[in-house]
Amino acid sequence: MPYHCRHCGGTYCGDHRLPEAHDCPGLDNWEQQGPVFDSGFEETVGGSETRDKGVAAKLGLDTGPGGPLAYFRNNMTFVFLGLMWVTFALQLLVRGLGGEQLHQTIFVLSPDNPLFVWTWITSVFAHGSFLHILFNSIVIYFFGSLVEQYIGSKKFVALFLVSGAAAGLAQIMPEVLAGSELGAGVVGASGAALALMGVLTILNPNLTVYLYFVIPMPIWVLTGATVVISAVLITLGDASAGGIAHTAHLVGVLIGLAYGQRVKDRIRVPKQVRFGGGGPGGGMGGPGGPGGPGGRGPF
Repeated sequence: MPYHCRHCGGTYCGDHRLPEAHDCPGLDNWEQQGPVFDSGFEETVGGSETRDKGVAAKLGLDTGPGGPLAYFRNNMTFVFLGLMWVTFALQLLVRGLGGEQLHQTIFVLSPDNPLFVWTWITSVFAHGSFLHILFNSIVIYFFGSLVEQYIGSKKFVALFLVSGAAAGLAQIMPEVLAGSELGAGVVGASGAALALMGVLTILNPNLTVYLYFVIPMPIWVLTGATVVISAVLITLGDASAGGIAHTAHLVGVLIGLAYGQRVKDRIRVPKQVRFGGGGPGGGMGGPGGPGGPGGRGPF
């Protein structure tokens, strides 16, 4: 139910209807005119203290309604999707200009250069092919927006980046420890995408998803299939079967399951939400598709 703020004129949901809940800019202009009753909206009414607005406000950034950063609230899923496609365009540009070595240096997390720390993040947004980024985008679009609603944008950003980077590092680590310089590099956001699926599996295990947009199943079945397939292939010593980063898949899912378990008692979720989505793994039509979610490509 929408609520109208009389201080700033904005419209907010029930959770953010109070002025301090949406960091109302109107409170900055509220001048105390004599004695007032303490409404509980502002603890410093009648005092000389100023309210702590967080790091962004201290840096002079306007995070209030209508400010330049207001769009990013509850929209980081779409920001990350945009960054993925911009990064993919830059990859095509660099490679089109013949900069294969530059492409690997900037975008690919590889076992021969694991300390190129920027690739821990850039590799999450980079992808090996059009189908690779398309399938990851579909999964993140559906799963990401839902998880972001549940846990908030700040925690969503941390979960996405940490799970994506950790999944990629886990995939190359055996080759790094073995001293191999011939191992394939890793690109792709499927470690993060599968972490989102893991979170939803804990928060709402009976959530109905549609494999290939056709076959309905509860999300726990999809997550379980991902874990089993990845674990079996890793055990058989074929963690890169089909050019897919199965270790990255498994690590991403486990991070998501662990995080979901941590926050499940603090989050209220709907009983049922239905939408279309991909499944795990290239063969299952999952996040990443050909070239591998988490994306072991021909690098």
